[in-house]
Amino acid sequence: MQAIGLIETRGLTPALEALDAMCKAANVKLVSFKRVGSGLVTVIVEGDVAAVQAAVGAGAASYGRTGGELVASNVIPRPHHDLAKMLF
Repeated sequence: MQAIGLIETRGLTPALEALDAMCKAANVKLVSFKRVGSGLVTVIVEGDVAAVQAAVGAGAASYGRTGGELVASNVIPRPHHDLAKMLF
């Protein structure tokens, strides 16, 4: 795994909108879709660093179309293998 990207939104619909934009913007693969609680949903994708950065940027920009709230977004290049075990 070269990089992982995370987007957390409040609500399922904004998370799906962000995921759609992420997958259309770059060559990334969905690895996890977690419902955290209190309406928070986290989408995790993986790919090469540039693709993940582009995807997270597109996902963060797209959430507003659904009226949702972007809570956080992050790109982790070359994550430690123990981190990958914890997320998946």
